[in-house]
Amino acid sequence: MKNTIKSRQHQRTRSDHAMETAEDYTEAVFDLIESQSECRLRDLAKHFGVTHVTANKIVARLAKEGLLDTQPYQPIGLTPTGRKLAIQCKKRHETVYRFLRCLGIDESTSRIDSEGIEHHVSPKTLKAFEAFVATTSATKSRE
Repeated sequence: MKNTIKSRQHQRTRSDHAMETAEDYTEAVFDLIESQSECRLRDLAKHFGVTHVTANKIVARLAKEGLLDTQPYQPIGLTPTGRKLAIQCKKRHETVYRFLRCLGIDESTSRIDSEGIEHHVSPKTLKAFEAFVATTSATKSRE
């Protein structure tokens, strides 16, 4: 029984890691389109600090998975599925960030840590974070 629980924990972590790149890239495409009206491959390579070739391979994979729209010499876009994933990731990321800030973690550390934590937080834990943030924010606004 104990090994089964451990196995499920590791399986979930491996699954989370497999989704991290898709989540990070769809969120970045979303943000770039919001901030500069389009997303180009060079923007993603610069954003992630990777080579053009690495970014191209990831974008091609995510296009095959139905998350990104790509056409030669055109900006990169999000499919409806990719947009939905990006919005979910942004919301989860912001919740984790706000939770860390409510704990008193400085802004810079909260930004860095939320980037990693967001990929591994379960829906149940995320709801607890949201409730904590709401309660803490309400208490602070009354003070």
